Amino acid sequence: MILKRFVILAVAALTVSTAFAQNSTASAKSLTASQMAKIQQTIHNLPNRRAGVGPAVSASSANSYNWGGYAVTGSNFTDVKGSWVNPTIDCGKSPNSAVVFWVGLDGWEDDYVEQTGTGVICDEKSPTYFAWYEFYPAEDIQVISNITVTPGDKFSGEVSYSTSTQEFTLTITDETTGTNYQTTGTASGAGRSSAEWIVEAPGYATGIINLSDFGKAYFGDDYTSIASTNQATDSKTSGVIKKFGSDIVKITQVDVFGNVEQKPSSLTSDGSSFDNSWKEYN
Repeated sequence: MILKRFVILAVAALTVSTAFAQNSTASAKSLTASQMAKIQQTIHNLPNRRAGVGPAVSASSANSYNWGGYAVTGSNFTDVKGSWVNPTIDCGKSPNSAVVFWVGLDGWEDDYVEQTGTGVICDEKSPTYFAWYEFYPAEDIQVISNITVTPGDKFSGEVSYSTSTQEFTLTITDETTGTNYQTTGTASGAGRSSAEWIVEAPGYATGIINLSDFGKAYFGDDYTSIASTNQATDSKTSGVIKKFGSDIVKITQVDVFGNVEQKPSSLTSDGSSFDNSWKEYN
């Protein structure tokens, strides 16, 4: 069993996804088959470390072994939107590592998560950037072949839930190039009890991969100029992160010794945006 909050992104078998692809930029370059094969092979060869016993969680802040960012809790979430600037990864400082940036529903209080985002794998000192989505634990992470992730590009992501069809719709858009991707799926048993905006050190059954040096990751429309992002809707609240009040959880990633690996800033004055800072490499 993969522990919730600590090793949510399962990468035991990466697969390429092209169904439902919507490419609105003819000049965008897709990942090649050889690049996809390299991602799949590399992720299995990266060193990892076991998380151990989970760190403490309090009402308004938490430590996690693989997440950094913000979550909000509630009931019957139907939508979450996020935006971020994809950072330049310094694989020279953090060889053989990985990091993903995502928006999603669930995962904080249950063992499900519906998420989409971007990521990078440092194979030795060489980075490979990619876009992806996942319905965990129903299927493994799906790498999206038609979106080319370039450092500095602005991305938006949305996960929505239809009460009539009981389906989740995941959408990710490279706002810089106009390329997007959308897919639908089900997650029977998902509690819809949280929404998240996260930087993650991905992991698999045996442990957590070392976190790549991403410098700073910027989330929200104060940094991306993408309106109406870093928002969520549940049965009581609809709006930016700040509107969730006492149901906000600020998440810092630590190692088993309590050393900080990444840490989010406070929310900006309008309550919509934040940055995450990489702190150290283990």
